[in-house]
Formats: sequence, structure tokens, C-alpha cells
Amino acid sequence: MPFDAAKLVADVEAFCQEVRPEEELAYAERRFNEQAVPLAKKFNLMGMNIHPEYGGRGADSVNYFKALARIGREGTTVRTFFSGHLSIGAYPIQTWGSEALKRKYLPAAARGEKILAFGLTEPEAGSNPRQMTTTFEKKGDHFVLNGMKYLISNGGIAQAVVVFGYDAAFPEGDPNRRISAFVVDTDAKGFEAESFSPNAKMGMPTSNTAMFEMHDVRVPAENLLGELGDGFRIAMGTLVSGRLSVAAGCLGVIEDCLAESVEYAKARTQHGKEIARHQLVQEHIAHIEMDRIASESLLLRAAEAKGRSEANPANKELLREADLLAAQTKFFVSNAAWDAADRAVQIWGGKGWSTLYRPARHLTDVRVCRIYEGTDEILKLKIAAAVLGKEWEAFK
Repeated sequence: MPFDAAKLVADVEAFCQEVRPEEELAYAERRFNEQAVPLAKKFNLMGMNIHPEYGGRGADSVNYFKALARIGREGTTVRTFFSGHLSIGAYPIQTWGSEALKRKYLPAAARGEKILAFGLTEPEAGSNPRQMTTTFEKKGDHFVLNGMKYLISNGGIAQAVVVFGYDAAFPEGDPNRRISAFVVDTDAKGFEAESFSPNAKMGMPTSNTAMFEMHDVRVPAENLLGELGDGFRIAMGTLVSGRLSVAAGCLGVIEDCLAESVEYAKARTQHGKEIARHQLVQEHIAHIEMDRIASESLLLRAAEAKGRSEANPANKELLREADLLAAQTKFFVSNAAWDAADRAVQIWGGKGWSTLYRPARHLTDVRVCRIYEGTDEILKLKIAAAVLGKEWEAFK
């Protein structure tokens, strides 16, 4: 069945209309939004970018990121769930998994029976994943994993997680020591997850963020992604998808900040006229509009580059182009969203400071988008190295 872009747009819109009141209530009560997943299943959004062969809708990059942008208007928390489940959960399985592995996880993920997550970050391994301490051992027909992962979106509600670790047979410093990737079932013996309290996070109280530990967790050999030693390449390739999904959600934040600001500025009266007639308020609105249009253009360019790269996986130049554009887009749009939310709060004044209103929630939540999936600092170094030349990279 061919992909139906118009039907996806309609289903995403219907989902957003129903999830908004649920999200606002959960945010006010500072608790996980338990209705986001059932509503995503209701409108068949759990497999938006999963190939129809595996039960998904088969959205291409452009249409998938447009969908995430619309979802992003409902909040970074809601969009983060989809990013964790699809952009960095299902994507590596669909891209590097064996046929058997795809059949094992993707249909269930598309139906919403298995929620997915991505386990790369550790307490001492953030911007430099090579510092991870998670290890694996090959024992007969399975692998045994030990280690901890930290600040994992969906980590406390997922049924399966893409996990990365080093081969324990090679000591630190050995040139043959390489990272591998696995799909780990969270109900496996020795797998222990703990969700962060909503009040322990600066924002995003309605999303699930967790840490988990693995104590001699047995993973079937067929759950290896790619080949042994492919883990770092898989992680970096997945981050192209993840970074663009963050950027798409941030575009939605900008769009909502603009809509909220325009509506409020036209209704709010101070000094004898609507504040929309005040020049300095108009300056804020003009800046938010420029944040929006520049972000939209850059995201479209990056999504198209990703599509070209996926259509020609052997073309390294297309991959480099998609990788760089993803970094540039994520850096620019996440900062633009922060700027737009800050300006929206300023336009709303005292009400803008309260998380009872949307601008304050956007400002609080979108701040993390400049950290996860590549910090501002790492992305700046990546962009600068592309301009200066590879020999000028700050980190080798």
C-alpha cells in the first residue's frame, strides 16, 4: 500500500487535538502523560517511519519530520517520545538489523506493543561515547552485557532498547577494542530500570526519562545490530535521524510560540492599545517569524539530503552531506526555538512566567534540545571542522 501523506497529516492533527488537553493536565500535575501512547496507537502513529513491509506507514524523511514538527507544537515532551521510539529506536533496527531482527521488533513497535528506546549515554560518557564502560562477552549462542545507561528517553517504559558496549575481551587502549550494538529486551533477567522523578528534571515532567543497569543480561546472538565492531558507526548514523527529529520538534515549538504570541498580543491591552501595536512587541514577533522561516527552510534541506543518502547508502559523499546538514540544522533550530520561546515569554509578561501557559512550558522544556542528540559545543566543532578541513578537528 503506497504511503498516504494526506492521511498522515490528518491523523497527526487528530492526535494533536486529543493529546493537548491530556498533556496540559499532566503538566500541571507534573506527572507522566499516560494518554500519549494510547492516543498514538489510536491514530496509528507508532510506526510512522517504519516500512509497510513491517507494519508501518512508510513515511519518507520529509513527511516524517513534518509530522514531528506538528507534534512538536504540543510540546517537546510529546515529540521526545516519538523520537525515542522511532527516530533512534526503530531506525537503527530497520537500517542495520537482520531480516529476522526486523521481523522480531518492528511490527510490534508499529502496533505500539513494543516501545523502543536508545541506550548510548552513560554517567561518564555523554558527548564522548567512546568513554562508555558498558561491556559484553560472547558466550555460545548469546552475549552477556554489563553496564549502566543514563538519561534515556523512554528508558523506563520501553520493552526493548538499542544498547552499545565494548567487547570485554579487549582492554582499554587496545586498538582492536570496538563498540558493538544490540537490541536488549527490558524484561530480561538482570535488567533494572529506574525512572527519574518529574520533579528531578528542569522540564519535560510528562515524559519518561530513566537510567538502567544491566547485570549479566543475556542477549541472543541474533540481537546483534550489524556486525561486531559496527556500534560506533551505527550510533553516529542513528544520530543523523535523531538530530533531525529534535530539530523538527523545535520547529513545532517555534510555530506554537508564534501562534500563541500573535493571539495574545492582539488581545492584551496596555497603555490604551493592544500590545501587538507596540513596536518592541512587534520586534519580538518579527524575530520569532524569522526563527520559524529559517528553521523550516534548513530542516527541509536537511531532510531531503537524508532521503538522498538513504536511497544511495553506498555513497559516502551523500552521507557526509546528510550528517553535516543534520548537525547544522539541529544546532540552528534548537537555538532558534530557545530564542522564540524566550521572546514568547516576554510578550506574555507575567503570565509567560507561569507554566500554566504554553510559552513557559516551551521555554522550560526546549532547553534540553541544546544538550541531547549533540550539545551545542560538539555541533559547533563538527560544523567548524567541515569548514576548516578534517585535519583541523578539535578532537580526533
